[in-house]
Amino acid sequence: MSAPAARETGAPPTEIVGPVDAPVVVVLGGISSSRHVTATTENPEDGWWQSFVGDGRTIDTTRYRVVSIDYEAFARSGRRITTRDQAIALAAALDRSGIQRVRAIVGASYGGMVALAFGALAPDRVKRLVVIGAAHESAPLSTALRVLQRRVVELGIEAGRGCEALVIARGLAMTTYSTAEDFSARFSSDDQDAQATRASIEDFLTSSGETFVQRCNPERFLSISESLDLHSVRPEDVQVPTTLIAIEEDSLVPISQVRELAIRLGGRCTLVEISSRHGHDTFLAAPELIAPFVRRALLPLTLEKS
Repeated sequence: MSAPAARETGAPPTEIVGPVDAPVVVVLGGISSSRHVTATTENPEDGWWQSFVGDGRTIDTTRYRVVSIDYEAFARSGRRITTRDQAIALAAALDRSGIQRVRAIVGASYGGMVALAFGALAPDRVKRLVVIGAAHESAPLSTALRVLQRRVVELGIEAGRGCEALVIARGLAMTTYSTAEDFSARFSSDDQDAQATRASIEDFLTSSGETFVQRCNPERFLSISESLDLHSVRPEDVQVPTTLIAIEEDSLVPISQVRELAIRLGGRCTLVEISSRHGHDTFLAAPELIAPFVRRALLPLTLEKS
């Protein structure tokens, strides 16, 4: 398939770190992620996946040239933004950087959806997909939960309190990223009464929401949240060799859905199933659980077979 057509706007903000002549690995995260994946000389602050990407880490920036982008939030002509739009934006960013083909796209959560969209759109530009906690479409219950989150934000905007509403919506989202077991481990204590437990949970949810609002305004959230629900890739169109990493306890992306994707993918597929009390957010909260599988997937295909 030929490269995608030119986008309506310019390429998105991009960050690149690693040797110029190294194999290129694109790294994409969830809706709260940015192009700043790991600390760089230009920006020494920790990135959103600092524990996983960097010098000597799982995605080693001394061995790979890591590329990441900021997600688009709005499309022109009144269209809703889609994961396909994000894939086209990624292609434009690669074009601007003079990169024709990449070793792999490692995408987690929303980034996994974008990786699948890219694999269907421009399979000649990527040798391997690594998709973590994502599938070819949104699960109905996950869509239902996001519909309610967006309604909270919409009501907040109507009342002139959009950011406050987004704090609440993000707090609701945090309850879906983890598991009941994880919340119990974090907040249950034999020497803590119910009032103290409730206060700890409230502080956690509020703090998480306030941190999110610093990176994302209500209108951007509404747009990207809806693109999650509208995500749809025909698995048979993804001809790229793919590693799927699924978490048994992930309530947002049921493991049955990832198994269906694995069966239907057009290219060669490796399905990895792991168990983690961190659920959907395992790639952030316990990245060591997925590290061996990502390292193996980044090897040249000839070495992986050996």
